Amino acid sequence: MDTGDALFESSIPDLPLIGRGKVRDIYSVDDNHLLIVTTDRLSAYDVVMPDPIPGKGEVLTKISLFWFRMLRDIIDNQLTDLSVADVVHDAELRETLKTRSLVVKRLKPLPIEAVVRGYLIGSGWKDYRDTGRVCGIDLPEGLRQAEKLPKTLFTPASKAEAGEHDENIDFDEVVELIGEKLAARVRDVSIEIYERAAGYALQRGIIIADTKFEFGTDETGRLYLIDEVLTPDSSRFWPVDGYEVGTSPPSYDKQFVRDSLETLDWDKTPPGPELPAEILEKTRDKYREALQRMTAA
Repeated sequence: MDTGDALFESSIPDLPLIGRGKVRDIYSVDDNHLLIVTTDRLSAYDVVMPDPIPGKGEVLTKISLFWFRMLRDIIDNQLTDLSVADVVHDAELRETLKTRSLVVKRLKPLPIEAVVRGYLIGSGWKDYRDTGRVCGIDLPEGLRQAEKLPKTLFTPASKAEAGEHDENIDFDEVVELIGEKLAARVRDVSIEIYERAAGYALQRGIIIADTKFEFGTDETGRLYLIDEVLTPDSSRFWPVDGYEVGTSPPSYDKQFVRDSLETLDWDKTPPGPELPAEILEKTRDKYREALQRMTAA
């Protein structure tokens, strides 16, 4: 697979770089705005793989924009009226960034990941088999892998330092971190967003098994939805026609990459292994299919 057109790392000489995440590069625009560039980097198990997926950043940006706009009646989001053209003055550079970048409000991120689960899979399934619970929440006996949960679960995680793994925490710990009122707001709005999106996706032939949201606040304490929303990077998407309880369903998300990595002799620490061209190509196709199915783009 030719990755020559992929953007592994951005460079904008006119703007100060604040940091690079696993996928996104963040630049300072002014006191009130940031520029977020979604690259084509691919991460798994919190490790960035050496090979990018061409076009991945554009797909993630389009999907996030779709959800931000659909969900704005539930909660304010990070979007602004500014475009890349307003903050990047080099025409050639602007052209490479315009479909993968957003100028967003400069907000204070909350120190938690708002994880929401609608189905019993992944670490939740492992937790349930071991304890009969998911993240400390009691569940009925006899549930099977990939089964729809009796109710949507809010199972937050603490944000880890770079290179470390997020850790599940209970609601009381969220209260300790951000206060009772804000914790309740984050929990309730996370569940509302997930249930709205899951209902819509189901009509498009996709099950959203679980997802994670990030939130930030402004100087008044007002809550905003930030980062990315309901993408294949932050969510587990299953095709309805491939779903079967008792199995791990096929997916549109990074689980496809994880499954490939599980066949390798790799200890899940940096550096990440090179992936076969076939895996990169199939991953790109899955991301594009998720975009097309979800947004009819």
